[in-house]
Amino acid sequence: MTMSPQQLYDDLLYHFHHQYWWPVDAVYHRQHKGDPRVEIIIGAILTQNTAWSNVEKALRNLKNQHALSLNVIVSMDLETLKTMLQPAGFFNQKTNHILLFFSYLMEKYSGDLTSFFSRDTQELRNELLTMSGIGPETADSILLYAGNHPIFVVDAYTKRICKRIPMEIKSDSYDDVQHYFDGFFRRTLSKQERVTLYKELHALLVELAKIYCKKTPICEHCPLTLRCKKIL
Repeated sequence: MTMSPQQLYDDLLYHFHHQYWWPVDAVYHRQHKGDPRVEIIIGAILTQNTAWSNVEKALRNLKNQHALSLNVIVSMDLETLKTMLQPAGFFNQKTNHILLFFSYLMEKYSGDLTSFFSRDTQELRNELLTMSGIGPETADSILLYAGNHPIFVVDAYTKRICKRIPMEIKSDSYDDVQHYFDGFFRRTLSKQERVTLYKELHALLVELAKIYCKKTPICEHCPLTLRCKKIL
């Protein structure tokens, strides 16, 4: 018997509870009148091919220098910025990707993220995908968590889980997984409801994969054990 995306969400939410992802430092932004969306964008780029704990170290370096803003970063000395972002790994490439993206935002949108995110989701996604270092997962993370666009983020964890539980997905390609989830939820949920659910569901899938659904799964106590096909 197949499992619907709604059943998956309900089971994971019951087991793990709300994750409140994407994590941002609300206290910092309140004290320094910062924009949490900047932190999310930087985090989405830095988290490529590294653990989130390493991203947190890089973000902490920026916060310690009160540098978590578009204006400060685009005007910062390149080597200084690289040093701050070094804990996240691949810091030469990631620093360049962040600078190129933020310079683009300053030049085309005067650094106005509200204007940037106010456009059509697909149009904006296509624009993001033209930028160096931004692939589908990073683009969709930025759209969902920073821009509040109703788009489902797919990562390696999501693909792994979808291969192990019985779901009617054509393949484990990024597009097929994304279209499956979005096609299901857009039938019954409003745009804002999908934004809220997609944020939570992505975080819940990450939590499941980190604790139970690893490359070598730990099935005991997993909330999906009875539904899992256990394709290793």
